[in-house]
Amino acid sequence: DKELEALNSNNTWDIVSLPEGKRPIDCKWVYKTKYRADGSLERLKARLVVRGFTQKEGIDYTETFSPVVKLTTVRALMAVAVKKGWNMHQLDVNNAFLYGDLHEEIYMSLPQGITSTTPNVVCKLNKSLYGLKQASRQWYAKLATVLYARGYQHSVNDYSLFYKKTGNSSIFLGVYVDDIILTRDEKEEIQALKQHLDQVFKIKDLGLVHYFLGIEVLHVDKGVILTQRKFARELLQEFGCHELSPVSCPLDLSHRLSAEEGELLDDATLYRKGVGKLNFLTNTRPDLAFAVQHLSQFMKNPRIPHHKAFMHVLRYIKGQLDFGILLHNKADYSLQAYCDSDWAACPHTRRSVNGYVIFFGGSLISWKSKKQGTVSLSSAEAEYRSMRRVVAELSWLSRLMNELTITSIAPIPIRCDNQAAVHIAKNLVFHERTKHIELDCHFVREKLMAGLISLHHIPSQQQLADVLTKPLPGPLHRHFISKLGVLAPTNLRRGVGDCVGD
Repeated sequence: DKELEALNSNNTWDIVSLPEGKRPIDCKWVYKTKYRADGSLERLKARLVVRGFTQKEGIDYTETFSPVVKLTTVRALMAVAVKKGWNMHQLDVNNAFLYGDLHEEIYMSLPQGITSTTPNVVCKLNKSLYGLKQASRQWYAKLATVLYARGYQHSVNDYSLFYKKTGNSSIFLGVYVDDIILTRDEKEEIQALKQHLDQVFKIKDLGLVHYFLGIEVLHVDKGVILTQRKFARELLQEFGCHELSPVSCPLDLSHRLSAEEGELLDDATLYRKGVGKLNFLTNTRPDLAFAVQHLSQFMKNPRIPHHKAFMHVLRYIKGQLDFGILLHNKADYSLQAYCDSDWAACPHTRRSVNGYVIFFGGSLISWKSKKQGTVSLSSAEAEYRSMRRVVAELSWLSRLMNELTITSIAPIPIRCDNQAAVHIAKNLVFHERTKHIELDCHFVREKLMAGLISLHHIPSQQQLADVLTKPLPGPLHRHFISKLGVLAPTNLRRGVGDCVGD
């Protein structure tokens, strides 16, 4: 009844006779139980959803793309807010997609619960509905228009990050579809914006951020911990891990996976679904990044050994269920990065695996574990390509930080454990081993000469990105992830969890 009331009050459709030659799109009711971060019941929700998969391109829709805020942007915004002592507020828009204006002529069958004595009548949609292919795009356009009218502008580095700067004051909004995170110390403007958005869209003010995009935000003495323990707990429950014993590292070092060895799984969908959920879990768990990258290579034809390796990762999660990343509140606004590569790590393609981590004042905000797109002819080349990837990320991240009021962060130190790769970047040398990677050289050298980065050699024992390039034994794995700031909230009370910045 509440959903139908919202649909009617928003003038979502007009009931008309179906024009000749037009075909209505079906719809259905979807019922969902919403839970809080602690697992308690929040509310029972009903939503009318259009079967958008029956839409025809060029007839029922044209463009569908809609930007959403990057998770790295969210972590960077939260890290800045924690260090500067800004309150972070959370907003949720009621029936967000209903506010998007439609430009196409779309007809929908009468939903269950609405009847008419007139034959052959349908709903002519005036507003967007959940399930339409263009729904998210139209909602973003509507929200952006409202924010522009109040003097806000979107970031050129992330189009779903909006800000308004007046004098020494700045207000920031991160938008992920209908979930909004809002921060700054200007209480009057924040309150005025909340009231304005409520008048236009009818929002739910959720107060200070505590559970955003499935990420739980826990406030501790040292700052804030971002964790997905509720999601991890549900994942273990879904795959029946109650009786499995925990392990100390994500992958078994004694087994090497192959794309061709082992029997094919009867149901590949289950494996793909599980790896997809693990991928979402890496938003706060960099200790899982290499394992998930490795398992993702076998999504096409997963086999029994791959499934066993997946279950091994779940056993590791069971032993480290509450782990998350710590965002420090100490007044350190410097960026630093570590990059590493495992040369020819893949035994079949002989491609190397890149890994990098980026810290902001001791807080880990960006990381990546990814196989290279081409074969590297030497370990120096593999390390150099890894360096090129982290320089690209820093180039974007430094501009984003400048918009977030963090200036004078260059040069950003990059630490690599390969002296040859550092030498290639610092010196204008081309010979038989490097002439084919000229474009990569030019990019890294350009940023080096521009003063954005500085390069430093470190011993392999201090290379924190090592955990993102290869499986490590349990004690060494725990050592590196503690340096990355991956820990459980209870560990802070035991004096554990000193990050690289400490």
